[in-house]
Amino acid sequence: MSIRAKIENWLHQEWARFGLLSAVLSPLSLIFYGIARTRKRRTVEHRLLVPVVVVGNIYVGGTGKTPVTITIVKELQRRGWKPGIISRGFGRSAEEVSLVTAESTAAQVGDEPLLISRETGVPVAVGRQRYQAGLALRKAHPEIDVIVSDDGLQHHALARDFEIAVVGTRGLGNGLVLPAGPLREPPSRLDTVDAIVLNTNNEVIVKSRTPRYAASSCFGQCTQLATGKTATIDELAERIHEHNWKPLSAAGIAAPQRFFAMIRAHDVEGETIELGDHFDFAENPFAGRTEDIIFITGKDAVKCYSDPVLSKDERLWVVSLDMHLDPYLIDSIETILNNFSRTVSVADHHNHPQAAV
Repeated sequence: MSIRAKIENWLHQEWARFGLLSAVLSPLSLIFYGIARTRKRRTVEHRLLVPVVVVGNIYVGGTGKTPVTITIVKELQRRGWKPGIISRGFGRSAEEVSLVTAESTAAQVGDEPLLISRETGVPVAVGRQRYQAGLALRKAHPEIDVIVSDDGLQHHALARDFEIAVVGTRGLGNGLVLPAGPLREPPSRLDTVDAIVLNTNNEVIVKSRTPRYAASSCFGQCTQLATGKTATIDELAERIHEHNWKPLSAAGIAAPQRFFAMIRAHDVEGETIELGDHFDFAENPFAGRTEDIIFITGKDAVKCYSDPVLSKDERLWVVSLDMHLDPYLIDSIETILNNFSRTVSVADHHNHPQAAV
């Protein structure tokens, strides 16, 4: 386990309860929340000309908002919509708005936007200012009729039509805002969103009157990074037992234990490496390792593809994640999108009556 991962684990353990650390940092949390509220009141909201769906969280990380975003986009595509995606692009080197292309690297646009682009095939733009990213995306792709924002629940400068808060396996921790707790906003924020997605197999207590929808995940196809060959996780488990291979699971995500548990559920027992969220692979964590097969996440794979050594390591297998969302959530989103479209049509009729048929 990396030093960063150890620190992250320690913080999440502390944030799961109200202990000495939380008590000492509570005054700072009041200051943090006060600054955030002041900033929100002073923020000027900007609206795009298409409906905006924001997928975010109030917990600092590891809720699974990116898989939720990918699943929502795929479902909207299936229903005939033409979505585009905007994201901050955490960890990228540039500050200006950028469009994600086939040649983009994680260092340029961020690992999550790159993963989303490859998983969905829809246009993606990244930028600290989400409104500007949305403008650039619409200019490059005027066919887009809905924008989904991966993260941005706290980015109040962008007007939104539907807000989704994702709650993961850690729930809301001790219920306190940073730094005494793990929350960006207090639990009461969940009362103001349009939907809560519970992305966990655990029994998480969330006190809110907002509609809740379940998310469930399972492994899809596994892809050998170097060759593109595919197999199911169960087929690979059979090979491991048949050839007496030594397996390794590695994850550079905020909640790696869930990934490891899913691997073990398929009868694959071996060592694990917690790389730390958004691990950049500047150093090869598998150099000198003797394992015969290594399972990694899609978020890590998008960075390994651009590495001349890792991209040729035939031990690496990328495990894809298939998420299933309550269809009533997609119905709720689509209702808002249809209402938006009708409102725009009426406005166009009033502004240009001679063009109406």
